Amino acid sequence: MSVDKAPIQIAVRPATPDDAAAIAAIYRPYVERGTVSFELKAPTEHVMRQRMAASEGKYPWLVATAVEGGELLGYAYASAFRDRPAYRYTIETTVYLLEGTAGRGNGRQLYDALIDTVRAQGFTHAIGVIALPNDHSIRLHESVGFKRAGVMREVGYKDGRWIDVGFWQCELNDATMPPMEPKPFSETGMVWDW
Repeated sequence: MSVDKAPIQIAVRPATPDDAAAIAAIYRPYVERGTVSFELKAPTEHVMRQRMAASEGKYPWLVATAVEGGELLGYAYASAFRDRPAYRYTIETTVYLLEGTAGRGNGRQLYDALIDTVRAQGFTHAIGVIALPNDHSIRLHESVGFKRAGVMREVGYKDGRWIDVGFWQCELNDATMPPMEPKPFSETGMVWDW
């Protein structure tokens, strides 16, 4: 049986609270089946709304929808890399696609839009955190400019086994002296056209 891997034409736009249910549904299988996510219980629509609101307009949440039919096919977002103020120029990035849609190039388009956005905001580096092994995620990260930065051995325990975590790093902007404060997502004026 052949699996259709034809590209799906997508539109990328900022996520809204109305997308929270679809975002939670996309994420659920990653939590419940496998070790891609270290969460043990899939977050609800309400929890996703809270997470989106917690970005306070500073960190982008984007969604990819099918041009034909409008189905939400994936989402991507940035968050603080670490809490301490000296880390504020670096972000962590995340991308998830609807089950069965990987391998069509849409993850790359969505990730490109996220990287373009955080670059326009003025962040200096993006960090991708990958539960290993995960060749698909590694290829996706490297296709948008991430480079392997290191591995932490056996730092997560899920599904009866210890899991390594890899860190991939992408330079977004030069680290100027003194650094410029990243601007809020709402001030980027980004428009994505695929």
